[in-house]
Amino acid sequence: MTVDTNERPFMDPDHPLPADGSDSHRHQKVVRVIIWIVLLLVFALAFVLVLRHQDSSKKAAPAPAKVTVTTATAQKGDIGVYLDSIGTVTPVYTASISSQVNGMVTAVHYKEGQLVNKGDPLIDIDSRPYRATLLQAQGILDRDENLLAQARLDMERYRAAWARNAIAKQILDDQEKLVLQDEGTVKNDQGAVQFDQIQVDWCRITAPIAGRVGLRIVDPGNVVQSGGTVTLVVITQQRPITVIFTIPEDNLGPVQARLHAKAKLNVDAFDRTAQTKIASGQLLTLDNQIDTTTGTVKARAVFDNKNDALFPNQFVNTRLLVNTLQGVTLIPASAIQQNGQASFVFVIQGNVAHMRSIKPGVTDGGITQVAGINPGDVVANSSFDKLQDNVAVVVATKPSTAGTTGSSTP
Repeated sequence: MTVDTNERPFMDPDHPLPADGSDSHRHQKVVRVIIWIVLLLVFALAFVLVLRHQDSSKKAAPAPAKVTVTTATAQKGDIGVYLDSIGTVTPVYTASISSQVNGMVTAVHYKEGQLVNKGDPLIDIDSRPYRATLLQAQGILDRDENLLAQARLDMERYRAAWARNAIAKQILDDQEKLVLQDEGTVKNDQGAVQFDQIQVDWCRITAPIAGRVGLRIVDPGNVVQSGGTVTLVVITQQRPITVIFTIPEDNLGPVQARLHAKAKLNVDAFDRTAQTKIASGQLLTLDNQIDTTTGTVKARAVFDNKNDALFPNQFVNTRLLVNTLQGVTLIPASAIQQNGQASFVFVIQGNVAHMRSIKPGVTDGGITQVAGINPGDVVANSSFDKLQDNVAVVVATKPSTAGTTGSSTP
């Protein structure tokens, strides 16, 4: 009897076999749930600890310290509008004297750097040859004047004789024309005498203007030539003296308006560093045209220069007072802060800084004219790196005041 190996075992449906795979899957799911619960608990605990730490930090953080500042008080005053420029000291007159005659220098009367008045002797040139020529001309003049006198006497005799019909009219007419000829000769002689006299006068050179002479150029014994290129002496007028400077054409309108109103515009001259004022004067005039290469017009200011502080061809910085703003609000320029194109200050009210926008105007000597605050307002003047809007402050010193001043260009 053969056994069938492919026969399947009989399984009773009332007695099923245990399912090992289902129990393992269920166990893994339980473990994952427990892990997630633990992670959530950890995150919740960490969140609670962070909140408690922040609350404790806020409670422990001290109150922000007050900013210590120095202040200044805005004042009501006057301030001037100036135009700053560079200029050159220029004498009103400069005389470069050369010889008008030929001859030898016999004397030099001036000392180098001497102040001379108009008409003071400077240089003498040998005048003997010209005096001899003058004497000859005077002799010829005397001879011809006597010939003219004789001709006039003859003319009077001829008139009397013609009145008696003693001579012909032709003789009288000829004598009258002879008198006219002699008169012409005398005039020619007079011209020759005047010319020779001028030559003699030119041998003594005098100062044509009042001023200061320069260094000596010629000495006694030197021979000079008329019409030569050699300058014998140079005189520059220094009292008064002028300064020539330039004004931008954009500022020409206000200056001309003030000149047309007959206003006296003050001009101050400063040294090369623009720190020390040398002298004060007044604007004299403007040039008649604008320089197209620079867009400026030349102006001349006059200074009395009694102390000789200004020297010819000296470089100076000029400040032209164009106008004076009266009754404006003034504060120190150091109190103004910039934020891009905007300007602002910190106004102190009740020991609290408040940011206030302003519009600055002209400035001079550390003082600025502003709009946007009122006279009497107290503004911060230090500790700007710590100041913010609505920050409590402590005033370190008594508020300073902004005084009146003159000003530069806006």
